[in-house]
Amino acid sequence: MPTTLSPAQKRYLRTLAHELKPVILVGAKGVTAALLTELDLALEQHELVKIKLAAPDRDEREVWIASLVDAAGVALVQRVGHVATVYRGRRKDPAIILPR
Repeated sequence: MPTTLSPAQKRYLRTLAHELKPVILVGAKGVTAALLTELDLALEQHELVKIKLAAPDRDEREVWIASLVDAAGVALVQRVGHVATVYRGRRKDPAIILPR
């Protein structure tokens, strides 16, 4: 699974993510082991997940997104305000086929 996406792949994933609602909510405690476990389960089911971050400021939000990307091994598709969209294809039988 690629952790870096081409611009065409990001564009394709953004179109798929447009109608999605946030599945993971990061609260005041930030990124925890339990949150990473939930993210892993959500990614195995959906592959493309929106995450809502309740960080008090932009800098902390950026740190949380970076730690999520590093810890979960996901590719960041986009971030808009308090919502980040991440992608990680399934290990077996991926549902989303990325363009080249």
